Amino acid sequence: MPEPQPFQRTGGGTSSRYAPSTDAALALADGRVFRGRGFGATADSAGEVVFTTSMTGYQEVCTDPSFRGQIVCMTYPMIGNYGVNGQDDESRQPWIAGLVVREWAERPSNWRSTGTIDDYLRKWGIPGIAGVDTRALTRHIRSVGDARATLVLNADHLPDDALIARARAAPLPGEHDVVREVMDGAEAAFATDADGPHIVVLDCGVKRNIVRMLVERGARVTVVPYGTPYARVEQLRPDGVIVSPGPGDPANLDQGLDVVRSLLGDQRPYFGICLGHQLLARAIGADTEKLKFGHRGGNHPVIDELTRKVTITAQNHSFRVVDASVPIGDGWQVALRNLNDGSVEGLRHDRLPVLSVQFHPEASPGPSDNGHLFDAFIEMVAQRQVHNAT
Repeated sequence: MPEPQPFQRTGGGTSSRYAPSTDAALALADGRVFRGRGFGATADSAGEVVFTTSMTGYQEVCTDPSFRGQIVCMTYPMIGNYGVNGQDDESRQPWIAGLVVREWAERPSNWRSTGTIDDYLRKWGIPGIAGVDTRALTRHIRSVGDARATLVLNADHLPDDALIARARAAPLPGEHDVVREVMDGAEAAFATDADGPHIVVLDCGVKRNIVRMLVERGARVTVVPYGTPYARVEQLRPDGVIVSPGPGDPANLDQGLDVVRSLLGDQRPYFGICLGHQLLARAIGADTEKLKFGHRGGNHPVIDELTRKVTITAQNHSFRVVDASVPIGDGWQVALRNLNDGSVEGLRHDRLPVLSVQFHPEASPGPSDNGHLFDAFIEMVAQRQVHNAT
């Protein structure tokens, strides 16, 4: 089948126009090449090409640290139609290696907008490619799996073989310590005058909405970098600890396991989110494995095994907990499952104050069905405080 050609819009509307020629290319290591028109920064990039099914929230996608080192294909056909603004970033900068879209909006329309997605990517030195058949790319990724790739601008003079050779040399996030690249290097305190519980967040790539959700519930919050020793966590006297989401392969993060095991040994309330869930699993002896293509988007159904209630979740991860490796006989149980593929989405213990989820209850972007999990964690903390007092 011939490669779909970039299209030319005629007439009004707010969309960017694409000439029939191409000047950019996305090449995958397996030999597939998608050509289109470049936008964003005039730069080349390399990484792992993935797709997300989120229909909105492209600015939050760009600034989600879990996307570090990944070239992200947006399956929704128009991106940038409501612009960008100074309030929707989920961390200090965008982390994606590149952005792939069908079309981007040259003239966004929204009262909060202060610029275009093109301006935004240019500011941060991130390339984009438009005019790509993102449906074909997504179907290809589902077939071959998340893959090494390169996004090259001014590629109209480069043959496919040269582009594919670049793609085969692209780095994968799981091959190096991307957590230390995205975390903030210093402690930070929020809502220091609040009367609620003190929650310490271990920053593996924390999103701002996690902190907001805690502060909205009256908590004092201290964020500490990944790698902070447990002795320092103890000094902060937390009433509960959250280990945040983050990028990369959990099997490479041995240093965080000591903190998690110490929290379990002290029976301090623990909430593991995404990577924090995977680190909990490793700390109790379970294994993790890479998905063929990750779970990314805002439409993943998850069922609670106890209540049989289904919620729609926001997800962004490449790895999962190996179901058969969970030590069920030690009081652990699989609490939540993904209805699409049956994978482990959460763990509970029959005695310890532990909560973990593979998805993102803070959303941003995504549905807010699971904000109640922050209420459950705060309630768990309150019950532990009463227990310790008596």
